Amino acid sequence: MTLKEFKIFFSEELSDIYPQTEIESFFFILVEDKFQLQRIDTVIKPDFLITDQYLSELKNITKRLQKEEPLQYILGKTEFYGLRFFVDKNTLIPRPETEELVAWALLESKKLSNNKLNILDIGTGTGCIPISLAKNLENVTISAVDISSEALKIAKRNAVLNNVEIDFNELDILEAKKLPQQFNIIISNPPYVRELEKVEIKNNVLENEPHLALFVDDKNPLIFYKKIADLAKKHLTKDGLLFFEINQYLSTETVAMLVEKGFKNIELKKDYFGNNRMIKAGINT
Repeated sequence: MTLKEFKIFFSEELSDIYPQTEIESFFFILVEDKFQLQRIDTVIKPDFLITDQYLSELKNITKRLQKEEPLQYILGKTEFYGLRFFVDKNTLIPRPETEELVAWALLESKKLSNNKLNILDIGTGTGCIPISLAKNLENVTISAVDISSEALKIAKRNAVLNNVEIDFNELDILEAKKLPQQFNIIISNPPYVRELEKVEIKNNVLENEPHLALFVDDKNPLIFYKKIADLAKKHLTKDGLLFFEINQYLSTETVAMLVEKGFKNIELKKDYFGNNRMIKAGINT
């Protein structure tokens, strides 16, 4: 089968499940991953011949996509902040809005007066946040924690893959009484999707990504934010900063919680799509 013929087949097989733009995105990712062909190559090399071995593999991937399995899990990898990351079903797939959180933290971290920064990421998953920070900051020590030992295995692989040193530790943050040291920055993208919001979640996420890293009880949706804020009050340095990715529907409540706990200079920021998605706060005026 030629590349052009496979593209037609691929589109027809998935057209009832995904929008055309997403199908095309899948196609270009697959072509690059399997044949190292860029998007332009699919135009200038439509007669590129796919061997039977690769065709069988691509058809199997197509079947898995029909079952709404995320392509990132199928390939076992994804990109985040221009870096390559391993992913599996024990980790959330990194999202573009989290890239925006990283960009904000990088910008603000460079304004801090400290010669050396200590940074902590809570609920690290793939390690995408601390690894991206480590790749873009000098003279920094970064730690990261997660409740899942399986997620930490992936995070450690990703640190090696991207040639950075991160101190990873297993920790149930809700049970933590204290943190091991003081930090200039504490950053977290904790679970924040309420059970009532499951109706908004696509099947490919709902049926595949780890619920432990996604959902919180409707009655106490800010449980992680409250606990992390309490720890940050004790363990942020004088000019330290707390960064959160947040539930857009609970932005007002999250800001109010931080005000109640005595945080200062609280800033709420929208993501690329115009949703209230990030918060920065300090403990100093």
